[in-house]
Amino acid sequence: MLRCLYHWHKPVLSCRWSRLCLLKQYLFTMKLQSPEFQSLFTEGLKSLTELFVKENHELRIAGGAVRDLLNGVKPQDVDFATTATPIQMKEMFQSAGIRMINNRGEKHGTITARLHEENFEITTLRIDVTTDGRHAEVEFTTDWQKDAERRDLTINSMFLGFDGTLFDYFNGYEDLKNKKIRFVGQAKQRIQEDYLRILRYFRFYGRIVDKPGDHDPETLEAIAENAKGLAGISGERIWVELKKILVGNHVNHLIHLIYDLDVASYIGLPANASLEEFDKVSKNVEGFSPKPMTLLASLFKVQDDVTKLDLRLKIAKEEKNLGLFIVKNRKDLIKAADTSEPLKPYQDCIIDSREPDATTRVCELLKYQGEHCLLKEMQQWSIPPFPASLFL
Repeated sequence: MLRCLYHWHKPVLSCRWSRLCLLKQYLFTMKLQSPEFQSLFTEGLKSLTELFVKENHELRIAGGAVRDLLNGVKPQDVDFATTATPIQMKEMFQSAGIRMINNRGEKHGTITARLHEENFEITTLRIDVTTDGRHAEVEFTTDWQKDAERRDLTINSMFLGFDGTLFDYFNGYEDLKNKKIRFVGQAKQRIQEDYLRILRYFRFYGRIVDKPGDHDPETLEAIAENAKGLAGISGERIWVELKKILVGNHVNHLIHLIYDLDVASYIGLPANASLEEFDKVSKNVEGFSPKPMTLLASLFKVQDDVTKLDLRLKIAKEEKNLGLFIVKNRKDLIKAADTSEPLKPYQDCIIDSREPDATTRVCELLKYQGEHCLLKEMQQWSIPPFPASLFL
């Protein structure tokens, strides 16, 4: 349940230091009381919050976890933000006898503490000093608004106190209610700080928006103008986002948009993609939980397209093999003309391959082809045992 106590504070003009862009925002607060929120209060979290209160450091839930809680979903991962510096956190945890693990994030302000068999990732509030489109050099701050200002989307820029108070500087709650995806401040500036935000925009659009088609023209213009920046982003990071787009909502709309805005050429997708095949396959697989590569394979005309994608994105071996299998067999491996055994060609393919993931590949091919009845049969079928004498 959302217990809404609205407080609109006076508008503040905040000049992000070393930048000329002025962002006008209101601090909106309300109270959140929900079962999902209350379920977060494990013994570990209670001990953590008590320690920060004792040491007079502010601690809040940040980003995606806040978004999920406002949507009535218990977040799988919870990130925390604090006014304490990494040095202050380390001293505090050491004094309390709390173990810290994984110090790789310390230079970016992140300390991971382990309490009651739980890991808590806590990051100091930050300002981006310099960015190159991939990485940022940061400076620590105690200003919650400035930290919110550096985040990508309004729905990811909110904080939540442990008394249930929401802190929203950029209308994120209203955008979430209205199913609207907007960048914090100017889209062009946010994108140029990290070009991967182009794909994150598409990913969250598929996750939040009810009906496709409503985009801010300025946002689309900023994406088109800066798409080439994705050429400098690692393939692994791109593939993580692209997979989430492919299994999300409105994938047909978003893939067409990726091509219309000339994003595709910078993320390993073929220039001569078969978008008509993609349209057909996206309907075939709807509701059948396809693997990302199953749908993506419909864009490829030849197996070499899969190889080129792998060179750019460094996909896993099984993902590459699935793509190669679908492109090779989608036209020739079809149900038998003999209606009494329509599944036999697929079964023979599995038996002949003798590979452990052959059944999975064939099931994905059946999804691709829209053979839903055969898919159900295949999922219930298993390779028959062969007499030992056959191998003597």
